[in-house]
Amino acid sequence: MELLLVEDDAKIAAFLTRGLTEQGYRVQHCSRAEEAAWQALEQAPALAIVDIMLPGQDGLELVQEWRGQGADFPILLLSARRSVDDRVQGLRLGGDDYLTKPFAFSELLARIEVLLRRCQPTPALDLLRLADMRLDPARKLAWRGDQRLALQPRELVLLELLLRHQGRVVSRTQILERVWDYRFDPQTNVVDVLVCRLRNKIDKGQTQKLLHTLRGIGYVLRAD
Repeated sequence: MELLLVEDDAKIAAFLTRGLTEQGYRVQHCSRAEEAAWQALEQAPALAIVDIMLPGQDGLELVQEWRGQGADFPILLLSARRSVDDRVQGLRLGGDDYLTKPFAFSELLARIEVLLRRCQPTPALDLLRLADMRLDPARKLAWRGDQRLALQPRELVLLELLLRHQGRVVSRTQILERVWDYRFDPQTNVVDVLVCRLRNKIDKGQTQKLLHTLRGIGYVLRAD
């Protein structure tokens, strides 16, 4: 799931990008509103995080522009301004939520999850299934039979990738680019380690194995 972060402070942007990526999100960062304006309309994000105080065009003008052009993705506003009037103005111009700086990353994450749930009021309809395994991408929950699977963020991203391509081979390169969003040394074994962890959680103790390795080619989820 892709998020758009519009933040001109390099340190804050790096911190948020790293934290959100670790939670399984893909983050597109823009430091100026002018860049973010066309970026969001060209490739609509699942959610945008926008700092109000930006150089040049400010965050409120950006939000107003997006809404005027019909963009309907949720927008979380960030600002050091704490007055009620500032928050009200941001919400009236099209923001969906408002978080004042400094903030705890856990609170930011919780607000993102709430906004994304609001945009998907019937997540049960979007369940990904294979045999007796189910994944709810919106709520980041997975089950094998009646048992809830305790998956880490990258394991969830990998499982979703494999489920969306079930029956088709997914290469190690595809997994590197999708799960980590950048390229590792091709000799690295991080993919093998992650696949092994996921296999232990979804197939261990199960009669029917779902995650298969095609040596030298990649991995596939299928119900043999």
